Amino acid sequence: MPLRGDDFPRHPVRRAEARASHGLSPDAYPASIPAVAQVLADGLDLEPGVTFLVGENGSGKSTIVEAVATAFGLSPEGGSTHSMHSTRPTESSLGDALQLVRGAGASKWGFFLRAETMHGWYSYIEDNPRTSGDPDVAFHTLSHGESFLAVLESRFTGKGFFCLDEPEAALSFSSTLGLISTLQRVVARKGQVLCATHSPVLAAMPGARILEAGPWGLRETTWAELDLVDHWRRYLAEPWSYLRHLQDD
Repeated sequence: MPLRGDDFPRHPVRRAEARASHGLSPDAYPASIPAVAQVLADGLDLEPGVTFLVGENGSGKSTIVEAVATAFGLSPEGGSTHSMHSTRPTESSLGDALQLVRGAGASKWGFFLRAETMHGWYSYIEDNPRTSGDPDVAFHTLSHGESFLAVLESRFTGKGFFCLDEPEAALSFSSTLGLISTLQRVVARKGQVLCATHSPVLAAMPGARILEAGPWGLRETTWAELDLVDHWRRYLAEPWSYLRHLQDD
């Protein structure tokens, strides 16, 4: 049965897939990472709401989030679709190798919160103040965590596409819960989120889809089945069982 007009997916990004003749060598970074190789070979379908990419350092989760963000038209150093800036290009070539399938009539607004480069975006915003509406928060005057929360409050609105790379890096336990509350509001407003995280607190967000990156590539899983959650449970129950190995070294 053909889809009616109101049946077409309307979330901002339906799918990320490789461009024809993208030129990335399967034996070199980033295509040599199993999760990235899977995206190039099979594509990555993104659902409405929140999708978390979880995995160890080097598993490709941040590389994928960065690439999808840049393919959407966001700066690899973070910021919105209207605040493109660059200090020193360090991003992988994956963003240029991907193309996005967008939802019918979906918003083109987006924001990329990237933990290690937000300082540069704060400076960009300071040097390029708003010409209408309320003035921006003086992000540089806030603590690392406070500035992240201010970005979430002021930029994560509407029906846009929001990418986050390890946002928990600046946040306390209670502030991470506040981030979950922000993401719930984004979902309620029909926004879409793609987030790379190491946080078992954040990954427990109700209703979120979880993809685990590793030597297998990408696999859909549940919070309870994550290696990350298993390790934290074991560590909090008996820290010495982990720390004694460090002492032996």
